Amino acid sequence: MFFLAKQTSKFYYKMLKNSFKYSLKSFLMSNSNSGLNPSRNSTLTVTALAVPRWPAPSIEGSPLSLCITSSVWDKGRASMVRPFLQSHQEADKGGVCSSLFFTGKLTTRRKTNTLNKRILTTTNATVALKDSNGVGSASSGISNSLGDISPLLSPVIKEEVIYHQGDRNKGKGEFQENSIKENGELVFECETGNYHTFCPISCVSWLYQKIEDSFFLVIGTKTCGYFLQNALGVMIFAEPRYAMAELEESDISAQLNDYKELKRLCIQIKQDRNPSVIVWIGTCTTEIIKMDLEGMAPILEAEIGIPIVVARANGLDYAFTQGEDTVLAAMVAHCPSSSLASDETPLLSPPLEEVHAKKKDGNALMSNPSLSLAFDKGEDQGLYHLRTQNHQGPTKNKLVLFGSLPSTIANQLELELKRQGIEVSGWLPSTRYADLPALGEDVYVCGINPFLSRTATTLMRRRKCKLISAPFPIGPDGTRAWIEKICSVFGITPSGLDEREQQVWKTLKESTEYLNILKGKSVFFMGDNLLEISLARFLIRCGMIVYEIGIPYMDKRFQAAELALLEKTCYEMNVNCPRIVEKPDNYYQIQRIKELQPDLVITGMAHANPLEARGITTKWSVEFTFAQIHGFTNAKDILELVTRPLRRNKNLEKNITVMSGQL
Repeated sequence: MFFLAKQTSKFYYKMLKNSFKYSLKSFLMSNSNSGLNPSRNSTLTVTALAVPRWPAPSIEGSPLSLCITSSVWDKGRASMVRPFLQSHQEADKGGVCSSLFFTGKLTTRRKTNTLNKRILTTTNATVALKDSNGVGSASSGISNSLGDISPLLSPVIKEEVIYHQGDRNKGKGEFQENSIKENGELVFECETGNYHTFCPISCVSWLYQKIEDSFFLVIGTKTCGYFLQNALGVMIFAEPRYAMAELEESDISAQLNDYKELKRLCIQIKQDRNPSVIVWIGTCTTEIIKMDLEGMAPILEAEIGIPIVVARANGLDYAFTQGEDTVLAAMVAHCPSSSLASDETPLLSPPLEEVHAKKKDGNALMSNPSLSLAFDKGEDQGLYHLRTQNHQGPTKNKLVLFGSLPSTIANQLELELKRQGIEVSGWLPSTRYADLPALGEDVYVCGINPFLSRTATTLMRRRKCKLISAPFPIGPDGTRAWIEKICSVFGITPSGLDEREQQVWKTLKESTEYLNILKGKSVFFMGDNLLEISLARFLIRCGMIVYEIGIPYMDKRFQAAELALLEKTCYEMNVNCPRIVEKPDNYYQIQRIKELQPDLVITGMAHANPLEARGITTKWSVEFTFAQIHGFTNAKDILELVTRPLRRNKNLEKNITVMSGQL
């Protein structure tokens, strides 16, 4: 509520606790005469959020966006507090800062949640800072527990003061202070928000192009067909390699036999297209009416002679990208088994000590992702060897990458690994169904996208594969960390990665103006496609300020390495780790956006136009899903997408200035 500025290399804002307590006492005393008499168990919570507009022109008259909430709880019911609070704080110690003024309006709402301290009601205010010596500092009443809070690092400062009325007759109270500092470590919050996102059946649009000999049959209602036809821009009657099996009233009311109808459609598909595999995509309707797709698929598969994969990519998932996760997890069961005694396939023979340790500890190696599946260091390191009939050759490990990527991007990643001496034995999904990779205990798997946690779990539990917990190859920094982690698992010392990454950053800086545009700009992720953590990490490396990372679903085990890289990036860039809000509530997010006023909001299509109408620059998050953002060479495409709305606004302002000059 009360802030003093400090001018060093950046602005730092601290809370003046003494003045805060003094003003709060005065506030309570003034309200005691106006009918506000909290009971013994009542609490008064005041939360302050300081958000500077960066860059500030000077310390004198620098604008601060200040939002305040207050609530008084009396037996679970919120009472109204005094609507106005005025304070004047003199801080003239050493002639550094002459005065600090604050005038704001305090309001409250009945359903303020004090547990996670959501900011329900906010008010803008302006703090005028005057500096007599040209240099500002904070020199009075500072709590050591708060520390320095930089606007470039974290926009949030929270101070909670709980008031307990000890004796109503005497009017004395007790203050219990609890400072919450969001500085230096990842802060996770969870809300129960609404999900305004695409349907997961949208994965059909890119998976049917990836698996060239497949046919996708979406079993749903007309609404599903309208979505695929209109939202994805692909006409059903153009006869692509997917179709809709529309459920009508007779199907829903069980008047028709589901098996006979699906058999008729699959026979027609076989006659018209003759695919190598048919993928059934279940929808919300099939879940509601309890269609036994998994039970019918094996019987029908034996009759028509075509493999059938059943994936329930319905709208019950958190994000539309999880539809691909569901399909890949279903395909794991159709992958061939990796033979442990084949003469044609070289095998890894671990040391005898590790075999006994594995029998003793079970699957302890995979229970902790932080172990990264690295080999045990010691005398036996590097003793893995190949065993064939009469030949012993160089060590070769089986690596399978899972995640749908265009063929050009997949080839680039394979080439980067090949430069380090690592061969990729297969992809899930593969270009053709017959080329699905062999899976088994001797196979290492590594993910490409952060929304494939279900596939990773299935690979480990059902096929006993060994998961490499690595960051995701999004951006030059993420690609380098991804390759380094894979090399560490295979006992290979990576070479040339640092020079490769620095060359990419140098090219981006010299050949484009994207980095100059993004430097110092702020961004807010509302959450849509589960790519938010990786994109935020890359944008922080580009010099942006990330206020908040909203994400529909967070699997901390699968994204452990990515979260660690995010924290490392924030440390190296000397910025605070942004707040990560899982399942964000869109209403409260809009309130925070209104107060924070970020330069860019990356959001779903449902909120883009309403935010644009309110003067907030937005970018559709769905564009990052369909764009080529993986690998070293595609960092430019990410910057192109992020800077496009910023460049558009800049060009509009320039044109308006030219037109006004002509008039």
